Amino acid sequence: MAIVVIRQDDRIDLWKNALQNADTAVNVYSYLEEHPKEEISMAVIWKHPKGSLTDYPNLKCIASAGAGVDYIFEDDTRPKNIPITRIVDPYLASDMSEHVLAVILAHLKNLNQYKLDQVSHVWQPKQYMRIKDVTIGILGLGELGALTASDLSSYNFNVQGWSRSKKDIEGVQTFAGAAEQKEFLNATDILVCLLPLTPATEGILNEDLLSQLPKNAFVINVARGGHMVDNELIALLDSGHLSGACLDVYHTEPLPKSHPFWNHKKVHMTPHYASVSDTSSVIPQIIENYKRLSSGEKLQNLVDSDKGY
Repeated sequence: MAIVVIRQDDRIDLWKNALQNADTAVNVYSYLEEHPKEEISMAVIWKHPKGSLTDYPNLKCIASAGAGVDYIFEDDTRPKNIPITRIVDPYLASDMSEHVLAVILAHLKNLNQYKLDQVSHVWQPKQYMRIKDVTIGILGLGELGALTASDLSSYNFNVQGWSRSKKDIEGVQTFAGAAEQKEFLNATDILVCLLPLTPATEGILNEDLLSQLPKNAFVINVARGGHMVDNELIALLDSGHLSGACLDVYHTEPLPKSHPFWNHKKVHMTPHYASVSDTSSVIPQIIENYKRLSSGEKLQNLVDSDKGY
């Protein structure tokens, strides 16, 4: 039995070495090097090349190197009926919560606009908002969404959240299901998307949904680019219905240079770095699951294939 690391970035060696150092008895390979494919029982992956998982006849577990797994389900060639695991990392959740807080405060205090004014040599004081002036709506109350909602509530924000099924979070008003979505949206001044990307949520940030927000609402998408319908967001920004958007995720990453987001003054961008898996905190989870796989025990952090998360 052995592990193969499959990614399309410059972090393959980092993950390979971290896994190897965590347990020197485990053989770990990069998919780019020569390796015994028949010995691979676990693939540790992140946005792998589609089709790359078909090379391993004895694969028994697909382990996402992050909390998201939507990219795995997008690969129709992946071996079916093989368990999929994901990362559950407290740092991922707290990092995301801190990022969302920073974006919200920058919006309330006009910091994004002041940066644009600085570049244009414009001196124009603007009226700012206070925490008490806005209601934050968290779309998606999974692990990341629930912690973000709870943390914002602790800063005295008025926080509400929406999810597919009812959740109970202290200090947060919660809504559930299609019947309660409109009420949630109508009362949300700053919308934060933290939904998993599934067939049911793909394209959910469209004109129909976003137009139900109050005029001058602000949108933050830190979930997946597939949630957003880009041209419909731009139309609502240009019409003045939305005051702005801060995006960390996109349909294609890096974002193509020709995309209109780059030059839109109401769109503020970060390069999909709101929350990143730290090898020191997540490698032990993967090694533990590798040992469980070897001994036939139940794996931790299993993904529900029917739900897609």
